[in-house]
Amino acid sequence: MSQRIAYYDVAPEAMKIMKDMEKYTKLTGIERKLRELIKIRASQINGCAFCINMHTSDARKMGETEQRLYCISAWRECTFYRDAEKVALELTEHVTLIPNKRVPDELYNRIRKHFSEKEYVDLVLIINQINSWNRISIAMGNTAT
Repeated sequence: MSQRIAYYDVAPEAMKIMKDMEKYTKLTGIERKLRELIKIRASQINGCAFCINMHTSDARKMGETEQRLYCISAWRECTFYRDAEKVALELTEHVTLIPNKRVPDELYNRIRKHFSEKEYVDLVLIINQINSWNRISIAMGNTAT
């Protein structure tokens, strides 16, 4: 990995906060594979090759199929994603593109059919966390290797 700045050394307190938030997201009730799908989809939208590479690799290690990984950018047209996964991916797109998409009540209501209030909050935090990582990674010049 190449990068512009050794940001973990320059801002260790900030990076500890980021890592602590990452630990929190792993303790949520959101299943591991779905967390990875969310991270991949947000990273695709943001154009973060470093994070796409990392999270597709992590998802494979968890047993995620190549088919589901290859088709995640076209999830709407696929029958092999569960309804809960589809609404979570839709939420990912809306939160990642929030200036243009917002999170309409109609989407929130569909999400709540599959996820509790706590899980909704956790989904939003997971999405925000990967968006933060994407922005740090891109700004710091991280590359996929």
